[in-house]
Amino acid sequence: MLVHTTPANIRDEQPVVEMVKHLPPIAGRRGRPRRKPGALLGDRGYGFPWIITAIVAMKIVNLLAPRGSEHGSGLGKMRYVIERTMVWFGHWRRLKVCYEKTGPHWQAYNELAAVMICFRRLQKLEERL
Repeated sequence: MLVHTTPANIRDEQPVVEMVKHLPPIAGRRGRPRRKPGALLGDRGYGFPWIITAIVAMKIVNLLAPRGSEHGSGLGKMRYVIERTMVWFGHWRRLKVCYEKTGPHWQAYNELAAVMICFRRLQKLEERL
């Protein structure tokens, strides 16, 4: 899990490459933990040529929509997971409006919300077993 908040005057695509580089290892069933994702999915806001080049150079499959391409992947085919996750973050009243005066406090609330979302998902998966 990686949560990174930036000031409002920072464009979304600027921290993407650094965030991908700093993703924590993901433990699998066997062997070494994965150090990078298999693919990176994003909308046209992230489809700048320099980002696509950096992602391909890291040997990650590029699923970023290039700037200026046609809209839409089809209803729910690719975007459902991120849209659902953003709605879950929206349920945290403290995150709907920023009341914090410092960046580290805002970052901490976002990380806490992410941890709680993951915890609740794991609880639901455990109940099914």
